Amino acid sequence: QVTLVESGGGMVQTGESLKLSCIASSRTFTYYAVGWFRQAPGKERAMVAAISWGGDSTKYADSAKGRFTISRDNAKSTAYLEMNNLTPEDTGVYYCAISRGFDGHYGQWGQGTQVTISS
Repeated sequence: QVTLVESGGGMVQTGESLKLSCIASSRTFTYYAVGWFRQAPGKERAMVAAISWGGDSTKYADSAKGRFTISRDNAKSTAYLEMNNLTPEDTGVYYCAISRGFDGHYGQWGQGTQVTISS
């Protein structure tokens, strides 16, 4: 079992940036794909971005393309989500999760970090 801890959330204004981090408790993190998900108020949790275990493949929700960048540093057992040009529609709780496969089931989750964008 890998424990994931997100950090970096907060409240910023429209157009500003945030960088989220997801730190894993185990070096086995290296062998998992990582996804970032957002749960907006009143909505279901949805994937924002994902990265393969080696970092060579990434994918983004349409709303994130061109503004968000997912990355990872396996030496630090950490994944990141850099978010630029934020809008109120990006508000929500952001979770990181891991999966054995890039397009597989994400079964282990962190506790989430709140991101609030004011207009």
